[in-house]
Amino acid sequence: MTTTQLITQIKKKKSFLCIGLDVDLNKIPKHLLKEEDPIFAFNKAIIDATHHLCVAYKPNTAFYEAYGIKGWQSLEKTINYLNENHQDIYTIADAKRGDIGNTSTMYAKAFFEDLGFDSVTIAPYMGKDSVEPFLAFKDKHTILLALTSNQGAFDFQTKMVDGVELYKQVLETSKSWENSENLMYVVGATKAEFLGDIRKIIPDSFLLVPGVGAQGGNLQDVCKYGMNTNVGLLINSSRGIIYASNDEDFAEAAAKKAEELQLQMAVELGRN
Repeated sequence: MTTTQLITQIKKKKSFLCIGLDVDLNKIPKHLLKEEDPIFAFNKAIIDATHHLCVAYKPNTAFYEAYGIKGWQSLEKTINYLNENHQDIYTIADAKRGDIGNTSTMYAKAFFEDLGFDSVTIAPYMGKDSVEPFLAFKDKHTILLALTSNQGAFDFQTKMVDGVELYKQVLETSKSWENSENLMYVVGATKAEFLGDIRKIIPDSFLLVPGVGAQGGNLQDVCKYGMNTNVGLLINSSRGIIYASNDEDFAEAAAKKAEELQLQMAVELGRN
């Protein structure tokens, strides 16, 4: 999905909600454990109940890799289901990859070609030759970890280097990389006060914003400082939606939580 197509879906659905599919077998409803593939059964039910309320889904690959080959097969079934039935949905592989040269190319092939994701999250620490192989793929996005929502973000990302915070240097430098128009950036919702400075550096880029809900981020603050003329935001919620209930009504409960966020987003879009 291209950026233009994503913007079209945001305006059509009055939503910039991304739902994180971070499936933990210890948290899903017990009756699903009887299914041949409990992870896919859970994902399919969540998708069927919420796809009209969101524009993106983001499986965190660690929650699939933890279950070995069966988990990877569940991930493959999930992305195939989305690509075959919901072409209006933007897909994010939250894999946090990052290596140099041919290794990055192979990671990119795995997520963009084999699995067919629209985008993948990447750690920028190793520099441009670890990111440009991802950027080389047409109509695919590379989502760079810029300023994350965890407490440890302050260990390095906000450190002053030559008088400028490191995360700002990452943002500025990334603009010079080949095909940088295919970049998006992760900025945690718990760092909303930083969004004003971030928008000065990358005014037009899309930001993937985790941390609304369970981690304490505030949607209104994120929109106030981070929204641009093309919206430019994907707000991710994972646990707050998919684990709204662990009973047989889990999909309906997830849809209710997703709708609550979607309605708030519609209000913010009306102000834009």
